Amino acid sequence: MDQKVTIKEVAELAGVSKSTVSRYLNHGYISLEKQERVRAAIEKTGFQSNFFAKRLKTKESKLIGIVLPRMDSVTVGKLLAGISRVLEPAGYQGILLVSQLSSRKELENIRNLQQQGVDGILVDSVGITEEHVKLSQEGTIPILYTGQKNAKVPFVKIDDEAAGRMMGAYLRQMGHKHAVFAGVTEQDTAVGIDRKRGFIDAFKAGRFGAKVDFIETGFDFLSAYNRAEDVLRCKASVVVGATDNISLGILRYIHERGIRVPEEISVVGFGGYEVGAVVYPALTTVAFDYELVGMKAAQYMLDLLREEPVQENMEMPLFFVERESVRNLKRDYEKEKPGSMNGLA
Repeated sequence: MDQKVTIKEVAELAGVSKSTVSRYLNHGYISLEKQERVRAAIEKTGFQSNFFAKRLKTKESKLIGIVLPRMDSVTVGKLLAGISRVLEPAGYQGILLVSQLSSRKELENIRNLQQQGVDGILVDSVGITEEHVKLSQEGTIPILYTGQKNAKVPFVKIDDEAAGRMMGAYLRQMGHKHAVFAGVTEQDTAVGIDRKRGFIDAFKAGRFGAKVDFIETGFDFLSAYNRAEDVLRCKASVVVGATDNISLGILRYIHERGIRVPEEISVVGFGGYEVGAVVYPALTTVAFDYELVGMKAAQYMLDLLREEPVQENMEMPLFFVERESVRNLKRDYEKEKPGSMNGLA
């Protein structure tokens, strides 16, 4: 029975380090001269392994690395469902790594996946930095980002600024002049900058007296709940959570203190989580199709791997869902004006 050849033996025969052999097998960068020496050593020894032999023969592992910011999120679950719906029928499997909302950990996860020899990497990013761009441009494995955008790298995302404008225009139409935006740090460009900016621009447009306060929270329910007292101190007529999760945390705090929604204060969010339809009052929100985002990202990745033209229409639909959590101040003001039918009654 032939003894199995190891990477160490291949490296010794080629006169290189084990890491150099690993980079060769994973299509990482090594000099042309070392590539030839490693290739010759592999042929001479008959080196094989279950995973690397397949890569050497087909140039494919049928593995896609997936880097997620967190797992305890409704949006992540839907995103993964969309990715799986496209990748699995194409014969691909995913390797999941979680960054815990850390940009440093996200970059580390990308590098680890590059070394593991996956065919491509999907990153639901917390923010695309120049280091992300460098990894994408210098590596041989395609990297596709979701959730954030940067013109220097492939990405798929919803239009957060348009979503913000949609909500801002609605609350303006409902007669609200003072809002408090409960949102995340600007490290997250999509939610912390684009979504907030779109809302403020539409809410304040052409109205000198319109005002938007900002209270920073985390993405999770508890951090929003813990900042709710500061939110209420702003004395705004409406609370705008940058995500439904943030809005639900604040809504819980409001209920516990006996404050009536929407009679005394209105609450809205972004995301379209199912739980927003069952809380009381049901939450007005801008809904996103995160499963569709996952499907389009996965198809984009397959097109990159197959070197086929990428689908040009990457626009994601936005759905405005009007429920019971917003008071129509304009209508109520008209009813209460002297001379109105209600005022004369």
